[in-house]
Amino acid sequence: MTRAADIDLGLARRVLQTEAAAILALVDRLGDEFERAVRLLLDCRGRVIVTGMGKSGIICRKLAATLSSTGTAAFFLHPAEAIHGDLGVLQADDVIIALSHSGETAELLRLLETIKRLGASLIAITGDRSSTLAEAADVSLDASVSEEACPMNFVPTASTTAALALGDALAMTVLVAKGFQPQDLANLHPGGKLGKRLMRVEQLMHAGDLIPRVRIDARMPDVIYEMSRKQLGMTCVMDERDALVGIITDGDLRRHMTRETQLLDRTAVDVMTRNPVSIVPSMLAAEALRVLEQRKITSVVVVDEAGTIQGVLHLHDLWRTEMF
Repeated sequence: MTRAADIDLGLARRVLQTEAAAILALVDRLGDEFERAVRLLLDCRGRVIVTGMGKSGIICRKLAATLSSTGTAAFFLHPAEAIHGDLGVLQADDVIIALSHSGETAELLRLLETIKRLGASLIAITGDRSSTLAEAADVSLDASVSEEACPMNFVPTASTTAALALGDALAMTVLVAKGFQPQDLANLHPGGKLGKRLMRVEQLMHAGDLIPRVRIDARMPDVIYEMSRKQLGMTCVMDERDALVGIITDGDLRRHMTRETQLLDRTAVDVMTRNPVSIVPSMLAAEALRVLEQRKITSVVVVDEAGTIQGVLHLHDLWRTEMF
């Protein structure tokens, strides 16, 4: 078994430092070419096709996934498979992002003739801007590194990290330029923990017959019965148009009981809190949780633009989704 003394933590630290330096070196290189690449992606009327071999191909798969998840239709194309029949996927309106550290990857170079013949746009991400791939591209982005993190300066490490970071910079710049919003992200991430965080209130709220609600002139015994039956610790108070005018909570009942002895003779309007906090059905669950925490409340009424009651969201509804 390897002894702890045989493990070179200094080497591990140098790997991280080398890769961090490779990313930081990209910052000052961003300029006109990067802006042109972003513009090509924004103006793309087809798909974004990302292609690369070996470890570069793995980075390409991640870039394609990031673009797709942020509203840009993107696909990974294996260059070796492309030259054996998959070239038909390419179309004139596409933008191709080709990644090769050397810029001389044979399988990628064999795609150039087809790309040029179709008239598709080509963005190259390379470590050599004088390479064949870089020279053939409409836009060439410099992802060169001074050294790999590998002690032998051989295994792709810093170079793949730099390419990954540059791809992320492209994707995030495009995301913002498109005006991509959290609601858009919610539509593209319906599953998993992220999807749960981005669920809308209307997917979680108590609706229909599950909404605790009484009329403004309801007697307090009826109010208490409704609160007990719906078990949310509160009830909405509505007018004749079903519009929200107030709420009554367990806390309201306790406060009135300590001040008066004739509570049961009162009506909802005498006890309710007017102008309660409300949210809209399209609000994201994460935003709703922030409202509840900031206001220090456990339930909030969900209303439409006219103020009509649509549902009630309880803190437990958010925690039950295991999203936080």
